[in-house]
Amino acid sequence: MTKPLNPLLEAQPTTIFTVMSALARQHEAINLGQGFPDTEGPHDMVQKAADALLDGQNQYAPLTGLPELRQAVAESNARFQGLNINPDSEVIVTSGATEALAASLMALLEPGDEVVLIEPLYDTYLPIIRQLGAEPRLVRLQQPDWTLPQDALAKAFSARTKAMVLNSPMNPTGKVFTRDELTFIASLLRHYNAYAVCDEVYEHLTFGAPHISLMTLPDMRERCIRIGSAGKSFSLTGWKVGYITAPAPLAGVIAKAHQNLVFATAPNLQRAVAFGLRKDTTYFATLAADMAHKRDILSEGLRSVGLEVLPCHGSYFVMADIAPLAAGKDDVAFAHQLTIEAGVATIPASAFYDSSNGTPPRHLLRFAFCKQEHILREAIARIAAWASKR
Repeated sequence: MTKPLNPLLEAQPTTIFTVMSALARQHEAINLGQGFPDTEGPHDMVQKAADALLDGQNQYAPLTGLPELRQAVAESNARFQGLNINPDSEVIVTSGATEALAASLMALLEPGDEVVLIEPLYDTYLPIIRQLGAEPRLVRLQQPDWTLPQDALAKAFSARTKAMVLNSPMNPTGKVFTRDELTFIASLLRHYNAYAVCDEVYEHLTFGAPHISLMTLPDMRERCIRIGSAGKSFSLTGWKVGYITAPAPLAGVIAKAHQNLVFATAPNLQRAVAFGLRKDTTYFATLAADMAHKRDILSEGLRSVGLEVLPCHGSYFVMADIAPLAAGKDDVAFAHQLTIEAGVATIPASAFYDSSNGTPPRHLLRFAFCKQEHILREAIARIAAWASKR
């Protein structure tokens, strides 16, 4: 017999996104599960990328990214967060935000380190942390308002805490952490001399609640890693261009991890993203306003069919309590039923929790509203028609 494979990866189940998307295709359902827009991003950026393919600059980009993109990232930090960033030593361009997360955690963690995370959470965090031999310490937000339980968070920290992963605006809840919450988090990081990996990919998609980067708070500049995403900011998720902002000592080590993962990202896409980051502020305000309008369409529609919609102030997603319609079914069973019988696919929220931290909630579904308005209205109409026949 051959030797065993990596047990952590081998035991990892097929992602719920793959399962629900396959079910959606099988039943010709509207897919409100996976979080990607169903329209193209800005045409002028696509044209920039296309033109850049034809001007003879298609060899490896520099390890940390093209100078023009690193400069644009630094300018964006200054414009939107008031941060003074050195583009030569404090910015790294990555092949998507997921690679940025992996490289950042690789740079920080050693076996036995503890990492504090907040549930529900993006499903990539835990596999990366466990592969690195670190131990997650999980804290759950409290429903229905996604309240941060400060006592539980404080108890999750210890002398072994190396870092915290903070996702704001948050997938899957749509929560945007307030200044008071961030100040409390900062006090814990300071007390335990820990780092923060700040997943801020939805930084330009907030609705009525300002996005405040933890890096802007007192004493946080030197212990925060800030991650952004061109895919989310420009509705070009397939480009997989991310960027890290970090103090130079951290950035230097992260760059070594990045070198071992991918080394460099497509240069034509980098040049187009540099152009995009320099767009007028009106572009970013319009992006958020359009997404807020879609959130409202979906949220009002879900309420109209009897579901209870939880607060959402950012991201692509809204969570809904299925109890009024589920007739006792849990989130997985109801998500399958909704896909097969109503023709609308979602993601059961229990997928964003880890069973090591107790039984996950079984009464919530995550809906993506980053779709065309007529698609959202059709999805609601399908659910309403299905519900009326029950």
